[in-house]
Amino acid sequence: MIAQTKVSMDRIQLLIQEEDQKKPATYPTSKSSEVAIDIKVGEYAWTCDENLKSTIKIAERMKIMKGYKVAVCGSVGSGKSSLLSSILGEIPGISGTGSKVYGSKAYVPQSAWIQTGTIRDNVLFGKEINKAFYEDVLEACALDRDIQLWSNGDLSVVGERGMNLSGGQKQKIQLARAIYSDSDVYFLDDPFSVVDAHTGAHLRLSFMSPISWSSWMLLTLFW
Repeated sequence: MIAQTKVSMDRIQLLIQEEDQKKPATYPTSKSSEVAIDIKVGEYAWTCDENLKSTIKIAERMKIMKGYKVAVCGSVGSGKSSLLSSILGEIPGISGTGSKVYGSKAYVPQSAWIQTGTIRDNVLFGKEINKAFYEDVLEACALDRDIQLWSNGDLSVVGERGMNLSGGQKQKIQLARAIYSDSDVYFLDDPFSVVDAHTGAHLRLSFMSPISWSSWMLLTLFW
């Protein structure tokens, strides 16, 4: 018990010593501009110390227009996720003015994040339920099939951080959460990697339609 307490205290101490993370700036979408994402030249690094070395360097400016779908391909470790993190303001910048994302945004990380609660809680994430749109989202993300098998349907409890769910089910839930947020821009980090081939094909074909009017950036693996 004493050892566990010490480990917890050490972790808390490390957290306290961390530099405060700056809250990413928000830029409202404008009817007069067609730009959804403005990726600017700059360098970013996860750690800032005397041996400073950039994690990722963006050498050319790129603008992604509203409604465009962009896929970023590359081998393992090539910096796809770091590029996304730099755009979202998660990696500290060491040069440049930073990228801009106009309007609301939704992010689906490579490792699924699930909150303790029900399936419905995780998808709605605090938003009011729009029954028709909600059901469309569940179908688009192939969650309706899982829900039919659970005795309590979408009111089934997922367990602590989704411990009762498979990796594929977690991924489908966070995809549904992102789509239900009805955001202007979506960032999807390798979203089909943990689902089976049949489900992956369904997601590629159908889950795009609820966000077809939005811009999105898909990070995928190319080998």
